[in-house]
Amino acid sequence: MILAGLFAGALFLGLILGDWLYFVRLTPDAVRYGCRIARTVDRFSLQSLTWLEARVDGDGAMTLPHGIARYYPDLRQIALRPQYHLFSMGFRTAWPLKGLIHLTPDQHTVHTVCIKRVPWSSAIITLMWFLLVGAGTAAFMITYGVEGGLNTLSGVLMGAGILGIGALVLAFGVVTVILSYRLENSRLAQVYDELKAALEETPTTGSGREGSR
Repeated sequence: MILAGLFAGALFLGLILGDWLYFVRLTPDAVRYGCRIARTVDRFSLQSLTWLEARVDGDGAMTLPHGIARYYPDLRQIALRPQYHLFSMGFRTAWPLKGLIHLTPDQHTVHTVCIKRVPWSSAIITLMWFLLVGAGTAAFMITYGVEGGLNTLSGVLMGAGILGIGALVLAFGVVTVILSYRLENSRLAQVYDELKAALEETPTTGSGREGSR
């Protein structure tokens, strides 16, 4: 039983690690991987799409001050991801975000839709945790009431205390998720703004694809 538990634990951690490693990749298949949680609609100047290829390297990548972008001209998409550095204040939460920007040019501008995603393991574990706490608290209260625990004043007070603890744990989880999302979303927004600012600058000779040859 102990070996089976250790194997199950190692397999569980391996699945989470594999999920995160695949999530941070910027290959054409991996950029669409993850749980979609939000989207942002914006627009670039028409010159941005024309200048974009001049600003990326031979692999379509563009290094930004706080992240990395990769352009896929055939798909008209830009993958966007913040960078995380060891031994710095930029620690990673359990809900890292990445973005995939879909480009739709017309005669006057380039319409963009940025799809934000988190790892599937983060989304599933978070959902399971909320379901476990919520369902566990509700099941306890129902069982406690059926067994007559609410028939006395002391029993009612105890039931109210258990219910309050469950609600407090749920509230703490909600606050944690909200604060983590705001932190990660601000990081992604910073990289998005850096990308947009870079595309609005006039390309310099010898940079981008020409500079990588």
